[in-house]
Amino acid sequence: MSTLLIIVNIAVLLLFIIGLYAMQKKHVSFSKRVFLGLGLGIVFGLVLQLIYGAKSDVLKTTIDWYNIVGNGYVKLLQMIVMPLVFISIVSAFTKLKLSSNIGKVSSLILSILVGTTAIAAAVGIAATLTFHLDGAQLQQGDAETARIEQVQQKLGDVSGTTLPQKVVSLLPANPFQDLTGDRPTSTIAVVIFAAIIGGAFLGIKRKNPEQADLFVKIVDTLHAIVMRVVTLILRLTPYGVLAIMTKVTATSDYNAIWQLGKFVVASYVALAVVFIIHLLMLAAVGLNPLTYVKKALPVLTFAFTSRTSAGALPLNVKTQTSDLGVPEGIANFAGSFGLSIGQNGCAGVYPAMLAVMVAPLAGIDPLSPSFLLTLIAVVALSSFGVAGVGGGATFAALLVLSSLNLPIAIVGLLISVEPLIDMGRTALNVSGSMTAGLLTSKATKELDTGVYHGTKEQSVTV
Repeated sequence: MSTLLIIVNIAVLLLFIIGLYAMQKKHVSFSKRVFLGLGLGIVFGLVLQLIYGAKSDVLKTTIDWYNIVGNGYVKLLQMIVMPLVFISIVSAFTKLKLSSNIGKVSSLILSILVGTTAIAAAVGIAATLTFHLDGAQLQQGDAETARIEQVQQKLGDVSGTTLPQKVVSLLPANPFQDLTGDRPTSTIAVVIFAAIIGGAFLGIKRKNPEQADLFVKIVDTLHAIVMRVVTLILRLTPYGVLAIMTKVTATSDYNAIWQLGKFVVASYVALAVVFIIHLLMLAAVGLNPLTYVKKALPVLTFAFTSRTSAGALPLNVKTQTSDLGVPEGIANFAGSFGLSIGQNGCAGVYPAMLAVMVAPLAGIDPLSPSFLLTLIAVVALSSFGVAGVGGGATFAALLVLSSLNLPIAIVGLLISVEPLIDMGRTALNVSGSMTAGLLTSKATKELDTGVYHGTKEQSVTV
């Protein structure tokens, strides 16, 4: 009987996928298909949990099959991230789009990412104080105890790392290893390696133009192939979002979420405020924030459902270049740097909230100006090297709490609502990197405002 139920569940998902595919054939817009997949996933997941229960064997096996679509899609995106980052940045050099202002572009992007993370920390602090969150009120069960043990073990791996060591870790000691994404800072290392290759190309171009021309043809060909692969993978987005969202809503522990509802609400209020700050920053430089929301919503939706900034990178870069008018070189720098540096949600809001919640347990007044200023500074500096995958927020929180000699057990006490909050944090991370790309291209006067405002057609149909 259980096998028959699993087959029925799989058949229903396949019917939804067929329906979304039929819409694609009828040229229904990409955004509408993504949001329909999102809505179907939410409703279908809730129905599955209502019928079977969150911990039933039938649901567990069903979700295992659904992961072929959901996790498979995310893995395909992660597969193309490193080739996309590398070839796009080298291509920006061969097309002479980064040769003269790479230092300015990099500095602006990094400043915006770290600056908005500091702002996000301040917002997280304000939200914690406004909602009167207290770490002493959190309850510890078996799952939380096991999580705390894992956290303490992980702390031993990161607590001894100094700031100079963190800077050195960004460098590509073995670019082939970094192209596999083996380290949390692999993306930044690949960016640096690609920039070095690009700089070498500029030198060869001056001394041996014939070799440089051959290299340009090779890079252009590889770039065209990689971008075609990106397009093919992005066409799977509605199906991936459907499967991922079904899994999330079908397996969530709503009782635990209810018990920690105050923290969840405070977190999302803080995340929403930081997102509004992104919009205000765009408005300040003359860009319509509503246009940004409309065009960025598909990639933010995917980031929300998948909880992976790295997986969202191909859609992030394509949205910046095709729909928002950001030059390809700047879009790749902003998207790539945003995976490991200055994540507004994971490395900004979250660690700051936890630090304020546990400060009284360490005998520290959370309202002390010296503590608050120190916390914001530590959060900003610790935002270097946060992995762009699920779990990066835990890493960031450990760095901040250990740097301030605060109890780290609180990280494990929030395990039951971690996935739910991580969805919003990841979407904010991606928004921060896109905002950095827009502000930087606007500052360097390279933003194609015609594409941004929709007066010039450049959007690519996925």
